[in-house]
Amino acid sequence: MKYNYHITYFLVSVPGICKLPDGKMGMEVAFVGYSNSGKSSVINALTYQKKLTKVSKTPGCTKLINLFEVKPGIRLIDFPGYGYAKGITIRKNYWHDVACKYLEKRENLKGLILIMDIRRPIKNLDQKIIESALSMKVPVFTLLNKSDKISRNILKVTTQKMIHDMNIRFTTSCIQVAPFSAVKKHGIELLKITLNHWLKY
Repeated sequence: MKYNYHITYFLVSVPGICKLPDGKMGMEVAFVGYSNSGKSSVINALTYQKKLTKVSKTPGCTKLINLFEVKPGIRLIDFPGYGYAKGITIRKNYWHDVACKYLEKRENLKGLILIMDIRRPIKNLDQKIIESALSMKVPVFTLLNKSDKISRNILKVTTQKMIHDMNIRFTTSCIQVAPFSAVKKHGIELLKITLNHWLKY
């Protein structure tokens, strides 16, 4: 099954997982990551739509879970970035905890796309959400975003190190790691292939 992600459209925004559509209907892939990982830019690059998701220079602005539909019943779930709190009204790890609860409860979830800044080592909340996904047997694809900001040599070394670290930490074949650039559109085809594979059942 191949999907045309170019025609993905905004479906609805909800304040929590209890407001999501029926978890037994359709299929979903969730996008998560730290607030400054470039998650919104990845979704825009995947869909070739500059304004499908709002890209903010200030982390912690998004306060809703955004749902996008590739076609009826096939959804991309965009969680607010975690690890940063704007103001004092919300804990820094609030949206991380919400995403973990979603992983535990969502029956139609087919995979998790974790967005990381390739220039930063894996952080505590990223590691925890990978552990949550794997405990529920949800495959994880880690995109090392912002690869355009480093040289080719450093890109190669950093990618290999991240793959090595992931294998040591999690010792599983359910994690895929690849460099990505939302700016240069590098890695989009591999992302599409992975999504198509997850969403074929």
